[in-house]
Amino acid sequence: MAGKRTDAPGPDDGSLSIIGVGLDVVGEVATDGIVKIEGTITGSIRATRQVLVTKGGLVQGDIYTTEAIVGGEVRGSIYADQRIEVQDTSVIHGDIATKRLVVQEGGEVNGHIRMGDPRALELGAKVAVHEPMAVLEREAL
Repeated sequence: MAGKRTDAPGPDDGSLSIIGVGLDVVGEVATDGIVKIEGTITGSIRATRQVLVTKGGLVQGDIYTTEAIVGGEVRGSIYADQRIEVQDTSVIHGDIATKRLVVQEGGEVNGHIRMGDPRALELGAKVAVHEPMAVLEREAL
C-alpha cells in the first residue's frame, strides 16, 4: 500500500551539518538547515534555521541565523532573527541582535545587546540570505 511516510524529512525540516571535535574549518559556512559546531570554525556562519555551538566548540566569525544556542565560545557578532540562548558554559566576545534572549547564570556576553532593534535584525536577516555586504553597506548610508 502506497502512502506518505510521516517520519520522513519534509521541505521545512532542513538538514543537520556537524563540525565535529578536532575538525577545524576555515572559510564561510552556509546552509538552509542547522549547523552544530563541536570543533572550530574560522569564518562566518549563515544558517537559515539554527546554529548550535556546543561546549568546547569555537566560532571565530559572525553568525547569521534564525536561532542560535551557544554553549561554547564565539568571537564575533550573532544576528538571530528569533532567539539566542547563552548557556552557562558559553563566552561570547561580540555583539548580539535578536528578538528574544536567554542568558543562563554563568554565561558571558562581552558586547552590545540589541533586542527588537529593527535595523540590526534586518541587517542580520539580509546577510543570512546571502546579500553581498557591499549592497548592505550602501543601504546603511
